[in-house]
Amino acid sequence: MRPADRLPQQSGAAEAPGFGSDEGYEADLLHEHTVSTKVAPDTGRKIKISAVAVAVVLLIGFLVVHFIKASARSELVSATREAASRPPPVNVIVASTSGATRPLKLPGQTAAWYESTIYARVSGYVAKWYVDIGDHVHRGQTLATIDTPELDAELTAARAELTASQAQVKVREAEAEFTKTTYERWRDSPKGVVSEQEREAKKADYDSAVAKLNAARAEVALDQAKVGHFVAMTQFKQVTAPYDGKITERRIDIGNLVTAGSTTGNTLLYRMSQDDPMRVFVDVPQSAAGELMKVDVPVEVRAASLPNRIFGGKITRTAHAINPQARTLRVEIDLPNPDQALVPGMYVDVAFELQADDLVQIPAAALVFRASGPQVAVVDNSGRVSFRQVTIARDDGNVVLLGSGISPGERVALNISSQISEGDKVSVNESGNSAPNSASPAR
Repeated sequence: MRPADRLPQQSGAAEAPGFGSDEGYEADLLHEHTVSTKVAPDTGRKIKISAVAVAVVLLIGFLVVHFIKASARSELVSATREAASRPPPVNVIVASTSGATRPLKLPGQTAAWYESTIYARVSGYVAKWYVDIGDHVHRGQTLATIDTPELDAELTAARAELTASQAQVKVREAEAEFTKTTYERWRDSPKGVVSEQEREAKKADYDSAVAKLNAARAEVALDQAKVGHFVAMTQFKQVTAPYDGKITERRIDIGNLVTAGSTTGNTLLYRMSQDDPMRVFVDVPQSAAGELMKVDVPVEVRAASLPNRIFGGKITRTAHAINPQARTLRVEIDLPNPDQALVPGMYVDVAFELQADDLVQIPAAALVFRASGPQVAVVDNSGRVSFRQVTIARDDGNVVLLGSGISPGERVALNISSQISEGDKVSVNESGNSAPNSASPAR
């Protein structure tokens, strides 16, 4: 049904053109949906002008970027050519001789003056312990007590045996006295009253009685020795300190079963040490062993945990032999340690003052190792490089002492590039007036 059909029909009304008819309705719809196509006369000219402006802006931007890149490329080429033509920079240092003394610093390790592991001397049970780790003890002070029921029983039995053997001596003494008087009567009897055989028998009885008496006395001595042994063993029921020191370890508690001896299966009771004075062990390299083999050489000891303390001492003893595996000399230093600042097992730095020699010293960074041997690059006053063959007399780590090849006052290059050859000109950068001091730890 068309929309016009839904409109009411009015009788007698004249139909106006375009209203109520199909032709009029379609005309109205066409009129409403028609878009105007009228364009301003100068619209095309404006579009052309805008396009030309955008193109000009893009062209200008392209030219500016191209100019900047070309300028930067030109500057880079110029800088590269200038750098390539400039002599390479080299850090140099002036070679010098060592001073009046040559310091040497080596690592060391502290050790107690005495260090003991204390085991039980008798078997039994721990009755009580009196000291713990960190306690200071005196010589003879009781550390622990041990109950020894078996030892006590053996002592009682030995004393009973001693009493019995002493009683046996009394019996043998009486027998010997009786046989003596009998023999004397038979011996002094007139001839013919008693026979010689009877007289000899009485003498034999007397000698036998004397022998039995001596055996009984020997048995008494043996039993006394046995009793003395057990009495002495009972003294070890008290575990005592062998010297003045400090307890560093405790391995016992009440009721623990302990076995006499220090075999592998037995557990130690205590570990203790005496820390005043303190020992310091140092392994000196073979290059310095000749100068440090003497005693009374002064040393200074420093510990990282005590940055503000310096402990002075002297070399007390040396091994007078080089360790064939490490090629080092064992040196021992005794340090007073009244305040217990140093403890056993610490790593310390030990500084020695050695007699200096006239060797030229340079930094290890100045050495160049080639097929022909070690070399040093020397820079003259004109900036030319020349390589010298050198001999290394001693290597102290970051400082090397040379036996030949370099004279004091000459400038040597540090960490020189492998691209620099003999006779090349370099740009000198002075790193310092002389080589660093050789006070570093020896390798």
